[in-house]
Amino acid sequence: MSMKIMSEKEHILTALSGFKRRDKFSYGVFQERGLNPSDDELCQWLQTQMNICTDQLIAAVEEDLNERKLSKILKTSLENLDASYFDTEERGLICDYYYELSRIVDADIKHDLNSWLHGMILGAMLRISNLLKRQEKIIETIEQPCTSCNLPLRTSILCKEPSIPDFSWSIIRCNNCNEYNLLSVGPGVKQFRFENHASIEQLSKADYSEEDAKVRLEQIKYFRKK
Repeated sequence: MSMKIMSEKEHILTALSGFKRRDKFSYGVFQERGLNPSDDELCQWLQTQMNICTDQLIAAVEEDLNERKLSKILKTSLENLDASYFDTEERGLICDYYYELSRIVDADIKHDLNSWLHGMILGAMLRISNLLKRQEKIIETIEQPCTSCNLPLRTSILCKEPSIPDFSWSIIRCNNCNEYNLLSVGPGVKQFRFENHASIEQLSKADYSEEDAKVRLEQIKYFRKK
């Protein structure tokens, strides 16, 4: 049991270290989202603030602090950013990064992100609205190690239906090291969600064998390598 706990802790620390290394406000990041880049000084300042928060989380995880204290680190860091200073696109990107950090350390700050992004009143309205919706229930989790950093790439299965065939390959990108990997969720999966990786391209299994999909994966690695 202790080995499993240590292994999970090491995975969290690896993911946090990978997050810190990323250039989170580069020109390429804004370009991928179809946004105009913020000025360099602001981007450097935001990068520093995010990395300070990440360092605090790394120290907290190393000390085995609980979820409440991890949440407090994230909330305090977020509160240090004046939302009114940023435009809508910048606020959205900042929230995405804080949400990613919260998922890495398994801390729930969705309500705080809503309030920071939309304002206290609208944030409260969104919380009420979300409570009225049926929460997504994870019925199964698929894991496969990243071929570069070995971090488990997690895919949550939300809904199954036996009649659905295994119809596609997914080329995904690891959030930790940006390596491209090949994924197949298998048959009978109606709805799923990528947790710590992003979808880059879908390949129909009617058109691509496994070998063909691997060839396409290598092409993407070559042409899109960071």
